[in-house]
Amino acid sequence: MSTSLPQRPYALFRNDRKGSCLVFDQPLQIIRVHEAAGILPALQQLEEARRAGHWLAGYISYEAGYVFEEKLKPLIEDGRETPLIAMGVFAAPAGMEHELARPVAKTELQAASIDDARVSWSFEEYRSRFERLHEHLRRGDCYQANLTMPVEARYSGTPQALFQSLAARQPVSYSALIELGGPVILSRSPELFFRVDEHGWLETHPMKGTAPRGQTPEEDAAIIAAMLADEKTQAENRMIVDLLRNDVSLISEVGSLCVPKLFHIETYASLHQMVSHVRAKLLPNIGLPEILAALFPCGSITGAPKMWAMQILERLEAAPRDVYCGAIGYCDPAGPMNFSVAIRTLSLFSAGKAIFNVGGGIVFDSKAEAEYEECLLKARFAVNNQPISR
Repeated sequence: MSTSLPQRPYALFRNDRKGSCLVFDQPLQIIRVHEAAGILPALQQLEEARRAGHWLAGYISYEAGYVFEEKLKPLIEDGRETPLIAMGVFAAPAGMEHELARPVAKTELQAASIDDARVSWSFEEYRSRFERLHEHLRRGDCYQANLTMPVEARYSGTPQALFQSLAARQPVSYSALIELGGPVILSRSPELFFRVDEHGWLETHPMKGTAPRGQTPEEDAAIIAAMLADEKTQAENRMIVDLLRNDVSLISEVGSLCVPKLFHIETYASLHQMVSHVRAKLLPNIGLPEILAALFPCGSITGAPKMWAMQILERLEAAPRDVYCGAIGYCDPAGPMNFSVAIRTLSLFSAGKAIFNVGGGIVFDSKAEAEYEECLLKARFAVNNQPISR
């Protein structure tokens, strides 16, 4: 576990649609973990800091979730450049008045770009992995799994300018820019992992089901109607809702669990997404470690049954996801918490290297060609909706 500070550590969270922002600066401490053995102690240390009256902000990488399952623990790869956990302990956040939240200069904004984006797998490579996954589905080893692949790109400009240029093109509710050591994390997530309010109610918004935007309002309306009528799309979404209902039930009061929204469509610049809501009242004394042990990683980006899907995906994907599909967010010492699923999320490394991932849920009747094209569609968020090189 490491607690040394980068040159200027911060964590910025912005709801583009509401125009609100939280900026965490000047941390009292940063807890970074690069080894499996440090994950659970770090979560306990963070929870103690929260209960002592401090705010927490940062991210937890996908592979940190392996620690909650004995069969998955040995799969954690120690010593990667991206921490398994990078969370700061802060006195309190600032708002839109903070310099990191202010608009950057127009010249700086114009210099920011992400270029030369190329998926790491050709369609033939994707199809080979897809077919191996499909064999698991046929055998009943799992009934849904979220197969993902990396995209490599080059970036120019400052992280702040990149962040603001992406926000201008496609507003989302759960955007973040984090520099706590390791790569700079730039997230444009539309998906809530979980939220806890001041009364102890937890809500999660699993997102499963994607379709491209139409050219006109009439085309959009027809696409949405087709999504709502499509049995495959509904089945994929319902599987994850059922998985999350089960996960949430482990930490919630009996009789409080409900699904206030099922098969709701959210529309973004380049695509439509199907989203459902699961809500429940937390049991007394449930904190961040217990919530993560029950829910993390989110079922929408793993599959079902979760543990078996995660094992299968680890073999098929051949490299760690790191922050992608992890959780990004913050905790208020008064009780509220807010974490997104780290999709539409870039890791900005030195020398202009950027990596992000894309994926989709695979079920028995999925087709490799359609799933690969969906991945390419999702990748366009980073490159101003331009085609991605294969």
